[in-house]
Amino acid sequence: MDSSLLRLPPLDPLRGFVAAARHLSFTHAAEELCLSQSAISRQVQTLEAALGTPLFVRGVRSLALTEAGARLAGAAEQWLVEYGRLAARLRTPERPTVTISAGVGVSALWLVPQLPDFQDAHPDIEVRISTSNRVVDLLHEDIDLALRYCADRDAPDNAWRLFSDTLVPVAHPAIGKGLVLDRTTLPQHVLLDFDDARFPWLSWSPWLTAHGLDDVRPRGRIRFNHYDQLIHAAASGQGLAIGRKEMMGPLFREGRLMPLGSDRHPMTGRGFWLVPAPGVLHPAAEVFAAWIRAVAARCPSPEAT
Repeated sequence: MDSSLLRLPPLDPLRGFVAAARHLSFTHAAEELCLSQSAISRQVQTLEAALGTPLFVRGVRSLALTEAGARLAGAAEQWLVEYGRLAARLRTPERPTVTISAGVGVSALWLVPQLPDFQDAHPDIEVRISTSNRVVDLLHEDIDLALRYCADRDAPDNAWRLFSDTLVPVAHPAIGKGLVLDRTTLPQHVLLDFDDARFPWLSWSPWLTAHGLDDVRPRGRIRFNHYDQLIHAAASGQGLAIGRKEMMGPLFREGRLMPLGSDRHPMTGRGFWLVPAPGVLHPAAEVFAAWIRAVAARCPSPEAT
């Protein structure tokens, strides 16, 4: 049987050659590999004979690579480094990994701030977050779980409902404490708007209209096309935002945001869902799914402040 493996030049001398090429010295190569200088010299000679070309120009007190030697040294160094990395990974089995796909906003504002609790409880499980607002193919994109916002009727049958979506004006406590938005106070504040036609309810216009304030001019308006940036701007005291109450839980607990007043607007028939990939979840993904559902169960209710 014709085998390409049989036609390969000897591989064992390659280590000696790479060490000699790295140091341009048989003596230093021997020290690195804990061999004798003559052993390194024999390895290099064996490789040169197999390849049919000299790899070094040998001087009285010098050693230099030939053109062929330089080409082989560059390639072989890379091969051996990759081989060493693979061997290290094979010797130490990789920890189980859970990959979760999540939208940009819910990932940055809700999921990521609470991940240290999972890592403390399960240090043997690695978590990979794939952040995207597009609908992903869980099976073909190697995703275990997806955290998604959708209408309840559109959620897959095997998905878990995590929490509702309740709108409430929010601000940094230094701004929001005791603040009542009306015709007198609104002109003193900057409104932070979410500029995305798919989510018009996250801009201030519906709220202002519902409260008869759409004809009142605020001090300013800043528009964002990323919801997490808008909320972080509110948390840094740059203005007032329409917050998604359940998603704001970590920021409320940290004292970086607070709801304004008692007005709450539940988005009926919509919520955040945890969607598993088709088939049976591997054990680490099952653990992560149970954890995220437990965390979601602690989300503030629409009535809580």
